[in-house]
Amino acid sequence: MSERATSDAVVCLEGIVTRFGRNIVHEGLDLTIRAGDIVALVGGSGSGKTTLLRHLVGLSRPAAGRVEVFGEALDAGGAAARLARQRRMGVLFQHGALFSAFSVAQNIAFPLRELGVISRPEIDRLVALKLAMVEMEPAHAPLMPAELSGGMVKRVALARALALEPELLLLDEPTAGLDPDRSASFIRLIRALHRELGLTVVLVTHDLDTLAQMATSVAVLAERRIVSHASLADTLAYDHPFVARFFSGLQARCGQPRGAGAG
Repeated sequence: MSERATSDAVVCLEGIVTRFGRNIVHEGLDLTIRAGDIVALVGGSGSGKTTLLRHLVGLSRPAAGRVEVFGEALDAGGAAARLARQRRMGVLFQHGALFSAFSVAQNIAFPLRELGVISRPEIDRLVALKLAMVEMEPAHAPLMPAELSGGMVKRVALARALALEPELLLLDEPTAGLDPDRSASFIRLIRALHRELGLTVVLVTHDLDTLAQMATSVAVLAERRIVSHASLADTLAYDHPFVARFFSGLQARCGQPRGAGAG
């Protein structure tokens, strides 16, 4: 299925090539993500899903190709312009990546303190606001990461990702390690925040239930490129070996026949 060009693209990856030594991970990869979408990025182990997220936030650079966010090249302009674009993005890493020596409040406050232009009372107010946003109590603020459950770690990490009020939220395996109840609760939270804040969301996930409940579209990474970017229904109908293997459980539940290419 060919990638859809749009005028309201928040993310545009064009001709991305990624190499690690002699290993080519991406080759001629294209992906466009529109404002307000929740795009699930799926692919096999080692296919470079997390690497794409790292390209998007500027933690790594492709060997070739163009990364655009908010209509501009990620590396365009001076340091101030690049930093301003990065602040429009929030990232939730797979295991939360909280600073173990910082309290909950200090973790959430970290991006705000990095700005260097906000007073302590204002930071405290924003930390309380972000805690409430992820359905946590003020009493959680002084706790240390080691005192938190897995679900609470995810919520604190999400609050930190939302600290600077980003427009684009990147989630790496957001429900990994959570039991079914906590996973369902976290999915509901992200969906509510997506609606309330008008976020564009890109998530890497192996969890079919997470994908089915959250994604407005699915981007399939295989053969070093995006072979399909479509709705879940069209993805299930797409004739490709990886799609058949990865989505076999959903296809069985949905009674979806395989083999009818989706475009």
